[in-house]
Amino acid sequence: MDDTSSPRKRPRGIYLLPNLFTTAALFAGFYAVLAATQDRFEAAALAIFAAMVLDGFDGRIARLTHTQTDFGAEYDSLSDMVAFGVAPALVAYHWALGALGKVGWLAAFVYTAAAALRLARFNTQIGVADKRYFQGLASPAAAAIIASGIWTANDLGLAGSDFSWLTAVLTAGAGLLMVSNFRYFSFKQLNMQGKVPFLLTVMVMLAFAIIFMYPPLVLFLLALGYALSGPSWTLLRLKQNRARRRSGRDEPPESIP
Repeated sequence: MDDTSSPRKRPRGIYLLPNLFTTAALFAGFYAVLAATQDRFEAAALAIFAAMVLDGFDGRIARLTHTQTDFGAEYDSLSDMVAFGVAPALVAYHWALGALGKVGWLAAFVYTAAAALRLARFNTQIGVADKRYFQGLASPAAAAIIASGIWTANDLGLAGSDFSWLTAVLTAGAGLLMVSNFRYFSFKQLNMQGKVPFLLTVMVMLAFAIIFMYPPLVLFLLALGYALSGPSWTLLRLKQNRARRRSGRDEPPESIP
């Protein structure tokens, strides 16, 4: 008689469809590095964004087709490390950080190492952490800051050597946010199949219109705003907790990530 109380294990086989998307995301990250070595920085940035789209598809397809495996999860993490850990750092290095010498490669390494630590921590917290939030900035969001920033500057004809220090701050800063304890909304609890107000539909259409007006700058501002939302949310919670203590309420303060 089968023991129905035992946890269901993932199958050990390899499924083609979800892993095709993972491989495509891996290739996009690899191509971004190659494009950067040839000074084709707009192509490199677009390749990183393509990896983000493909990375979003592989997990959803695996869940929809019930083809989730331990192999797929590990392969996805390795693909993310290349596309969102190594590729953005090397693209930033070829564009601007190389002009700073040791400081430049140190900033690039801080980002790469932080991405590896972020992915390792995420993998160990699967099934335990609150799915509504990320602990630390997600690696695709961190990669979006670097990719969209370089894309914007390149589109405006700005030389990377003129923004070396700013690029170093953004690169190292994005890396440190990945390994921070700041909480970020994950958007995983949004119901894409339920009914939504008509006004929300209009707002989504306006958002797409604004993005297509000037994609690189709008995407950079969105990525930077999301990155700053974690520290801002934490400061707001701290301020609210101090206000509760001053008011003498007996309610326990909310936990701060």
